[in-house]
Amino acid sequence: MRHRRNTTKLKRNTAHRKSLLANLACSLIEHGRIRTTFGKAKALRPVAEKLVTQAKRNDLHSRRLAIAFLRQKSAVTKLFDEVAPNAADRPGGYCRITKLGQRMTDAAPMAIIEWVDLPALDADEIEEVAAEETPEPEAKKPAKKKAAEKKEEEPVAADAE
Repeated sequence: MRHRRNTTKLKRNTAHRKSLLANLACSLIEHGRIRTTFGKAKALRPVAEKLVTQAKRNDLHSRRLAIAFLRQKSAVTKLFDEVAPNAADRPGGYCRITKLGQRMTDAAPMAIIEWVDLPALDADEIEEVAAEETPEPEAKKPAKKKAAEKKEEEPVAADAE
């Protein structure tokens, strides 16, 4: 039975999952908002919120704990200097998850996770973010046309000599 087992495994072993969450947390701290799958965003939220709560204490022990987890001093510096002071008067709930829809390639549910203190994205901006990752396919040219184009280009280059 899995009573009181709250960890989302994300189909990874423990070391890989901790590294993934640390990297996602560093990206969230650095950029303010990231686009990821909904499951990863849900797994990241408690980690990020605990880091902010630690950073609000702003003592040496909490800074060392954050460095031990994140393993990037620049992210820890930004967490303590920018993110935590913005959330100083907030008792919790530092992250917001916004669903985006499904990814084009594998239909994975996508989401944006961001700090609540940042201005929220409106519906148009969410659609723009969703469209950024899915490039439009380029029109494929038949092989015969490509060969004909190359032949046309070669004589032009020869005339220039």
